[in-house]
Amino acid sequence: MAEIPSTMTPLGTDAPNFNLPDPQDNMYSLDDFKDSTALLVIFMCNHCPFVVHMKGYLPKLIKEYQDRGVAVVGINSNDVVNYPDDHPNRMAKDIDEYGYTFPYLYDETQEIAKAYGAACTPDFFLFDNERKLVYRGQLDNSRPGNNKPLTGIDLRAAIDALLDGKPMSEKQYPSSGCNIKWKAGNEPNY
Repeated sequence: MAEIPSTMTPLGTDAPNFNLPDPQDNMYSLDDFKDSTALLVIFMCNHCPFVVHMKGYLPKLIKEYQDRGVAVVGINSNDVVNYPDDHPNRMAKDIDEYGYTFPYLYDETQEIAKAYGAACTPDFFLFDNERKLVYRGQLDNSRPGNNKPLTGIDLRAAIDALLDGKPMSEKQYPSSGCNIKWKAGNEPNY
């Protein structure tokens, strides 16, 4: 399992718009989250060991911050032809099994992953109420097999700072995980 770092999209970048379906073909766009205090976009999938490692923990963390006005959306941009475990019908199973309380969307063209500069799963992007990027980086330093507990310390610190109106830490560590499974010929230049 090769570990790929996130691209660390420049802070202050506007959240790119999207119009993507969930596994039941309900469509979601950036405007659906316009009234939220903050927006957390997570590029994720079903099969990546780095995502699997956090699946049991992530819904608890997300629910805690949804209760404080943070909107969350998960996006799967993987090539499902070559990686059928990431197919939308398997996404629906993950939603049920792990109790996701956020929309988990499918980016079939992979254009949304490119627009965000997403490179790996998981890849976290936190936007303020003006939808400017204030955090991109890791959940914490726990990885499959490193025996460090999942705490969400890095992402929690960023969300807490944003919600409390405090300065965001300039020390942001890249997320890392499996590369997004790009369709042949669709790989980005970053």
